[in-house]
Amino acid sequence: MLSIKPNHKAVREYYASLRSLAEARAQHEGAVAPAFAALLRACASQMGWTLVEQYSIRLKKSSIRADGALLDSFTLIRGVWEAKDSNDDLATEVRKKFAAGYPAENILFQAPQRIILWQNQRQVLDVDISQPDALIDALLLFFNYQPPQYLQWDHAVVEFRERVPELAQGVLRLIEREISEKNQRFITALERFMALVREAINPNISVSAVEEMLIQHLLTERIFRKVFNNPDFVNRNVIAREIETVIQALTSRSFNRNDFLRELDRFYGAIESTAATIENFSHKQDFLNTVYENFFQGFSIKVADTHGIVYTPQPIVDFMVRSVEELLRREFNTSLGNAGVHVLDPFVGTGNFLLRVMHEIPRSKLRQKYAEELHCNEVMLLPYYIASMNIEHLYYELTNSYQEFNGICLVDTFELAQVGAGQQLGLFVPENTERVLKQQQQDIFVIIGNPPYNARQVNENDNNKNRKYEIIDQRVAMTYSRDSQQTNKNALNDPYVKSFRWAADRIIRNGDEGIVALVTNNSFIDDLSFDGMRKHLAQDFDAIYVLDLGGNVRKNPKLSGTTHNVFGIQVGVSIIFLIKKRGSTKASDAKIWYARAGEMWKKQEKFNLLNQAETIDKIEWQEILPDKKHTWLTDGLENDFDNFIPLGTKEAKKGFGQAIFTQFTNGVKSNRDAWVWNFDSDTLSNNIKTTIDYYNDHVSRWQRLVTKQEIDSFISTDDKKISWSGDLKSNIQRGRYIQYDANKVIDGIYRPYTKQKIYFERLLNERVYLIPSLFPTASENRVICVVNEAQIPFSAQITNVIPCLHYGGRQTQCFPYYVYDDDGSNQRENISDWALEHFRSQLGEPSIEKWDIFYYVYGLLHSPHYRERYAANLRRELPRIPIVALADFQALAQAGRELAELHINYESQPEYNLQWLENRDEPLNWRVESMKLSKDRTTLRYNNFLSLAGIPAAAFEYKLGNRSALDWVIDQYRVSTDARSGITNDPNRHDDPEYIVRLIGKIITISLKTVEIVTRIGDVALTP
Repeated sequence: MLSIKPNHKAVREYYASLRSLAEARAQHEGAVAPAFAALLRACASQMGWTLVEQYSIRLKKSSIRADGALLDSFTLIRGVWEAKDSNDDLATEVRKKFAAGYPAENILFQAPQRIILWQNQRQVLDVDISQPDALIDALLLFFNYQPPQYLQWDHAVVEFRERVPELAQGVLRLIEREISEKNQRFITALERFMALVREAINPNISVSAVEEMLIQHLLTERIFRKVFNNPDFVNRNVIAREIETVIQALTSRSFNRNDFLRELDRFYGAIESTAATIENFSHKQDFLNTVYENFFQGFSIKVADTHGIVYTPQPIVDFMVRSVEELLRREFNTSLGNAGVHVLDPFVGTGNFLLRVMHEIPRSKLRQKYAEELHCNEVMLLPYYIASMNIEHLYYELTNSYQEFNGICLVDTFELAQVGAGQQLGLFVPENTERVLKQQQQDIFVIIGNPPYNARQVNENDNNKNRKYEIIDQRVAMTYSRDSQQTNKNALNDPYVKSFRWAADRIIRNGDEGIVALVTNNSFIDDLSFDGMRKHLAQDFDAIYVLDLGGNVRKNPKLSGTTHNVFGIQVGVSIIFLIKKRGSTKASDAKIWYARAGEMWKKQEKFNLLNQAETIDKIEWQEILPDKKHTWLTDGLENDFDNFIPLGTKEAKKGFGQAIFTQFTNGVKSNRDAWVWNFDSDTLSNNIKTTIDYYNDHVSRWQRLVTKQEIDSFISTDDKKISWSGDLKSNIQRGRYIQYDANKVIDGIYRPYTKQKIYFERLLNERVYLIPSLFPTASENRVICVVNEAQIPFSAQITNVIPCLHYGGRQTQCFPYYVYDDDGSNQRENISDWALEHFRSQLGEPSIEKWDIFYYVYGLLHSPHYRERYAANLRRELPRIPIVALADFQALAQAGRELAELHINYESQPEYNLQWLENRDEPLNWRVESMKLSKDRTTLRYNNFLSLAGIPAAAFEYKLGNRSALDWVIDQYRVSTDARSGITNDPNRHDDPEYIVRLIGKIITISLKTVEIVTRIGDVALTP
């Protein structure tokens, strides 16, 4: 319900705007309407609705354009607004609008001094709004009105979210029962269907995924029959027809479909009655898309996560299709409507792109294009159904005749790369196979769509990994990955990266010309691991247009996914157009054009940009010139950085190449931090024993199996017992048992100034990298850990214990002074002999030792001058080290030595003298649950008993990434419980209850001393 009062900011600003306009004698509709629109937007935000101005409403034979419409999250129209100026006779204007067909369900007619409100086909209010109280009454009536159908819908929304998972489980239990009771008709039908799915979609698809397809069909078939008034859908659609035979076999003995679904009659009725209020089919499509996203993904979360977003916002679709039409005209002297221009959406979702393409094609040419030259693929069942329905219905609307759409295939687009390698196809049913083969034989000219993006499975217990594809994965490996200079290339596993590779190969294979238009994750534009991909895009195409829509919440925590991102997600988004022209000379790489939305723009501002531009021709493009490392966005990069000595390189690790450190490594990547890290060694040991027992039981059971099965189907995913990972599953198959060893519980540093215990066992840590050669047994070492990631500022910290992979908040690279053999023998210095001689010769000082270079590096990495000047470079690559004048070298080495002693021995530093404020109403207590700083950041609430006051502002100047050292400690030293495992990590020490309160004082001391040392070296020149 709307809550608004006369003194609310939006109301005050509205009347202030009216007064300003009156003084300027601007009372016409165009001047007054924006003020009222701002008021409506403020009210709509309370309701979770959106005001869309100049909203087009399709009627049966025409369309109208309202000044505004309030849309809820399901794109249902909750209210319509019409604005008039002071000179209009408002009552007369109301009659004119209704004569034109405007809806009378909930429509507000507004002039500067008057509102007329109609609801449920009758006038309910006609009021002078010169006073705020009357305006408030009108707004409350307008926003709080609910048509009977919508009231039923709002209640059903809440209920259905809870009921669908239950009902899906009910169908699953039924399937299991019919199998266990030997319903042979169903078992035969299911096995046949399973074989078809594995042949058509994924040879490794699990039984549960196929069962989910049956559940989706069963729960949604009624919607297609009723909402779209298409009772013959199941019989007409080649895939639905095949699935229906399995459902009929399932229900053949005792299960009555209608009885089973009767519990959902009220919800289905709500969908049907609500959809009946929507006359325009495209609005009905929007409604169903949102129903799909909100509800049916509720029991298909894993599939939705793997395959990404299904529904693309219409402004993006409109812009991309219009731009493709413009590029075809400008670059190829053709159009979407011309014969021979085959269009393919390889990831069609619910069909938005192809629907918009059909609107762009002249109706006189649509019959031929529809039958022969429009193609799309979908691998998920529900969107395949919706796309089929949407496309066929739009064709009927545009041509007044029904024709089955034979251009849609239920197939995994990436699987089609296998066909090019000579693999035979058998895709579900003969009709589907025939469609795919026909598509494969066409010269595709336009590839357009929204590929899935999801780089990796977050938790192996979910058994939800992105599928591997032999051919397309090999193509990515041999191009994008091979030509990347980065060590970490995990991001290249993302399906959207495969989409680029597949699309480029498809265009090149079929005619060597055409356009690729994709809306994707924007990480390829600037992230380090995509350097090889950027290189090949520039080589494969002649022109590239990239519109960066931003919205990367992970890079900019000030952004909100729901507010700033066009998809409402966490990763950034971009639109890219790739143009390939046959016969073009490739003496140089593609011309690359770049534009971006404002960093803080909200999603509606981005949609406005696309709507107003209409095509790429009206975007203000900037040509970008990549550097030799295939960096596209080079602003802020300092060229002289490349002249410095690399801290470490892949070549130096292999024994050739010049760098300061011979070896470097990531920190430990456990893939199960909650299990192998803990403040308390006893808790850690108990957790490890639990997971080892559970794992070893799996090994034993696996070895007893006569017929081995898929490992993902074999394992039990009990989050309270284990956190699976790829290597741990493989070790079951290898028959490798784990034996608990108390000596493997050792010290590690989990986050800055946060020591915990780690169980350092290779089999329980997914990647140990070279850490065993840094810290074998109890060997001595000092390690400089650096974080150079695009998302956060550069940081460096030294440690003498095992570091976690995300020690500094992002991936950490570790540069040790010593390296050892794994048994702790053969200690050797890791500063290269080449570096030692180079420093000695360049500085003319033969007494320089390797420890001097080590500490010089640590001091330099704290230099404010170095960090500020090379900030952009340090976000992109590992540090490079200049050689400064001898006196400056010595000053930095001394500073580095002091900083190292301070940072390694932080627990031995004196406590800063804070003021202890005790709460006399609370008993003496040193236990911490979570600490919190005051707003002015001068006082820390330690617990209910104690607060620590007098924190100096300078303590927050020592930062590691986005946080100060003190902020890190406050964040990490709290009691936390892992949501999946239920494991609690408690930093309070039973044998030393005052440890944390002392640590706070010590961290302030080291922060102040660090700031003092860093200030001292602030003026050191970076050149000799």
